[in-house]
Amino acid sequence: MPGWFVESLATQTLVLFVIRTVGRQWTNRPSLPLTVTILLVVVIGLVLPYWPAADRLGLRSLPLTYFLFLSIAVTTYLVIVEAVKSKVIRRLLPN
Repeated sequence: MPGWFVESLATQTLVLFVIRTVGRQWTNRPSLPLTVTILLVVVIGLVLPYWPAADRLGLRSLPLTYFLFLSIAVTTYLVIVEAVKSKVIRRLLPN
């Protein structure tokens, strides 16, 4: 359960960087408040399983190897979302 929670929170929050603009996310910088808020939510999600109250929330510490999976899963998810977004925009907004 904690792995699912952390992965889901990271992907569903970081996807905001991709879907917030029609163009590529690296060519149009997000605002500072958006960036800080998104990164703060992800950091809280990463730290929450290690807090003393985590057990009461049904969370447990994650093994370090999990974070390798997490980085691959999040990167793959965001690349796929960007590819799909590009195709949808090309269909909806033809030149």
